[in-house]
Amino acid sequence: MINYMAKKKIKKLINTEDSNNNNLLSQSVKNPIFVSVSEAAKIGGIQNKTVRRAIKSNLVSYKIINNRYLINLKSLIIYLHTKTKLKNKLYNLGIGQYIEKWGE
Repeated sequence: MINYMAKKKIKKLINTEDSNNNNLLSQSVKNPIFVSVSEAAKIGGIQNKTVRRAIKSNLVSYKIINNRYLINLKSLIIYLHTKTKLKNKLYNLGIGQYIEKWGE
């Protein structure tokens, strides 16, 4: 049930339109950025096991190279915005603490 709700919220975030009626999150990226599990955890201000749980539940897109997970940064940011607790950790403990204002 939790995974279903999280996946539903991710789809809603992807389909949300900005003020210019552009689906920013649904646009494809030419050269996506992939990060390791530990880098993803540091960026999000969360623990490694939280990232691995998201991988196991297919809530983030990833690829496996040399038996290592590489997580798509765009899908990680979308996942971190699905729950208030994860969003707060991103802003306060993760990369958000270095950014004065997010473009919301």
